[in-house]
Amino acid sequence: MNWRRLNGDKIEKPIIDAVEAAIVRETEAGNKLKVCIGTDSQVRNKVTEYATVIVFLREKKGGFMFISNYKSKKQMKLKERMITEVAKSVEVAYSLCDLLDLYDVALEVHADINTDPEFQSNTALKEAMGYILGMGFVFKAKPDAFASSSCADKVC
Repeated sequence: MNWRRLNGDKIEKPIIDAVEAAIVRETEAGNKLKVCIGTDSQVRNKVTEYATVIVFLREKKGGFMFISNYKSKKQMKLKERMITEVAKSVEVAYSLCDLLDLYDVALEVHADINTDPEFQSNTALKEAMGYILGMGFVFKAKPDAFASSSCADKVC
């Protein structure tokens, strides 16, 4: 995966190194961090565009994020796309969890899935929640899943 900052600057080093550098920098500046990871997707012209974000929240001091965008031509139904989003978030969370534990940084995985049964995305809620919780991560869904439903949505 290729990563960038919100301003478009490419992250040249491996993402684990960039995350560690950000944690060290923020900790040295006296900030307590929490990391939230989420993915959103949009289908345009039979191409599914994904955006995964790593959101760093500074306690009471705003935040920043790293972004990865990618595309797929695979056609899928909504439920499969929702689970694919969750899988991409879990993949990133899993790659970072040991590092975050080392620095005692809290981690949440956000799913762009509505908890209201009136919405179509709700069909994937049980599977997504089971997948994320089964991996040992804290799970958040809409309306609390801002990393996926707000941050990733804006850069997708």
